[in-house]
Amino acid sequence: MAFEIDGQSLITGNLVRSSRSDAPPIEKTSGRESAASEVLPILTIAEGAFVSGADPSGIVERLAGRLHELRRASSQDVWDEVVELAQQHSVRRFLMQDPLTNWSATKPRGYSGDAGLLDIYYKHPSMEALVAESSPLGRAIYDYTSEVPACEAGRERCRILARTVDETAQRVGTGAEIFAVAAGHLREAAICESLAAQRIDRWVALDQDPISVGIMTTEYPGGVVQPMNGSVLGLLRRSYQLGSFDLVYASGLYDYLQDKTAIKLLQRLVEFVRPGGTLLFANFSDEIVSDGYMETFMDWPLILRSDADMWRVINASIDRNMFDASVWYGANRNIVYGTLRRR
Repeated sequence: MAFEIDGQSLITGNLVRSSRSDAPPIEKTSGRESAASEVLPILTIAEGAFVSGADPSGIVERLAGRLHELRRASSQDVWDEVVELAQQHSVRRFLMQDPLTNWSATKPRGYSGDAGLLDIYYKHPSMEALVAESSPLGRAIYDYTSEVPACEAGRERCRILARTVDETAQRVGTGAEIFAVAAGHLREAAICESLAAQRIDRWVALDQDPISVGIMTTEYPGGVVQPMNGSVLGLLRRSYQLGSFDLVYASGLYDYLQDKTAIKLLQRLVEFVRPGGTLLFANFSDEIVSDGYMETFMDWPLILRSDADMWRVINASIDRNMFDASVWYGANRNIVYGTLRRR
């Protein structure tokens, strides 16, 4: 099942799960029985530990570890049943007190991985009140969930984006032009030295979420940052006349795109890169260990990629005579990056 992200078809857990499953389903009853025998003891032990007052961080760490192992060992149909059983289990009443887990699962904006969720694990000041209003148990769980390697990689990704923008501005000299795709709240702009130093002429920040566009408009007045409402579908249809850029980047979008759409989008995005310019895209890697917890209790499934997967997307998308390409990991290997430099 192919899908595209636009203003009408926002990302949900079921959409991502269905899009990445190519295997035919087996008998549902046998899949549920197998899933129940595997996951219910794990969930019951975790619930008992919460009831007994054990250390919340330790409980969630053990639970996440077991779910990761189970995810890796399960067929897709069995894992889908695991997700459903976990989301119906009474241990959820404890885990939902964590503001990070709760936001992801309840989806206040109607879709997974929104910019508000990123602000929670960025520990952005705008979310301090939300965390403070959580129960003591919720804050204790948050102390663990917000520090897992995937969240640290997300915070590092923000710093990498800011550094890449600054490097672009230094290379260009003056008047750099930047294009952020699925920009969210554009938190990297707040730590970009080149933006504060007025060495950027234009920073187009496209996002499908009008709330995100509104926040960017409020936080970055003055005209250099140019928030705009737009979608992957609009990009693929060439609905936006934006010109060319010294840097184009998509930092959180590819986690939701099947290869077919990922390739089509990359083919389109390279058209925005001017000679000497750079395109950067990122994807959570298949080495993360919080994937099972994210898919079950956070209802936040991702399409994870390895370096080989990134190369497959790149090689199917570009003319290697026009671009120099590299694939590399962040510090803890939870996010993998692709960099394309136009000759």
